[in-house]
Amino acid sequence: MKREAVGVNVPALRSHNAALVLDLLRTAGETGISRLELAERTGLTPQAVSKITARLRAEGLVTEAGHRASTGGKPRTVLRLVPSAAYAVGVHLDRDELTALLTDLAGAVVTLRRRPVDLGAGAGQVLDAVTEEVRALLGEVPSAGPVLGVGLAMPGPLDHRAGVPGRVTGFPEWAGHPVRDELAARLGLPVVLDKDTNAAALGLALRPAAPGSFAYVHLGTGLGAGLVLGGAPLRGDRTGAGELGHQTVQLDGPPCGCGGRGCLEVLCLAAVARGELPEAARILGAGAANLVRLLDIDQVLLGGRVVLAAPEVFAEGVRGVLTGLGLTAPVGLATGRDAVAEGAAWLTLAPVFGKQAEVRSWRPDLPIIGK
Repeated sequence: MKREAVGVNVPALRSHNAALVLDLLRTAGETGISRLELAERTGLTPQAVSKITARLRAEGLVTEAGHRASTGGKPRTVLRLVPSAAYAVGVHLDRDELTALLTDLAGAVVTLRRRPVDLGAGAGQVLDAVTEEVRALLGEVPSAGPVLGVGLAMPGPLDHRAGVPGRVTGFPEWAGHPVRDELAARLGLPVVLDKDTNAAALGLALRPAAPGSFAYVHLGTGLGAGLVLGGAPLRGDRTGAGELGHQTVQLDGPPCGCGGRGCLEVLCLAAVARGELPEAARILGAGAANLVRLLDIDQVLLGGRVVLAAPEVFAEGVRGVLTGLGLTAPVGLATGRDAVAEGAAWLTLAPVFGKQAEVRSWRPDLPIIGK
């Protein structure tokens, strides 16, 4: 189906209370939730919940999902989110590969496209590829639901508020390029730019039963971390939080593309290149231990293509380092290959559910969803 790339404002989503209700409907899944339960869990009055859900139903965002037995009186009507009511695009722009996917309102992947790219080919050529893949996805939206926007995740450093990359390690020519604004102008859609690790961490944080604080440690073409504290990503004012790969762990060690020496990333990737995966895992464990000690986080989640190629080697190696140091934070795996691209879609979806409110689109004429 041919789709026009247009920005969308959904009136029913402007209310903070509506966002709270929608988030509970999202986490309830297909089983749904009753109005009474929504009132109990939000602290809103039943009358307020009835008004909000009536508006959401009128907008096609919520529907009835049957009835549930009540302890007294008539059975309760159960409501659920309509995933096909809206869509979002998530893009993972890696140093050598582009992954673009379309998700529904609940974050489920509808369709995915992947192609090789060379980040060193320059912003113009690479953004041509991104534009082409996103437009192809827009042509595959399976219903009349609007596309809310595009989340783009790429290696840092970058400024997520300005939508501009910094000196990406190994690709300094990207520094200062208006990636967000240029892509938004090409597509006619709101665009949010963030670091790859931040996007993945956001997507993981919004999963049901996610820990309140964790580090997503990503080892692929580079090494970085996405940090979640109190259920929300920690970026820092300059999007500099989580630059795990560029902490110095060996004074006067080998030079790194960032300009430093003995960085965790250069040591870890060198071990991978030599085929010494247990050693790479041990080095990664040293970095993870620093995060646990510094932030007292609940969990370490490992991901990225290098980790997923030998998941048990890395999980056991990192776990061994933490255990040896008396650190009790459990180590798990973010097993999805496309955690970054899926998280990128959540950069656009999250405000619908009252999350991630600080992220702003490039277009001031478009109201921020969820506000």
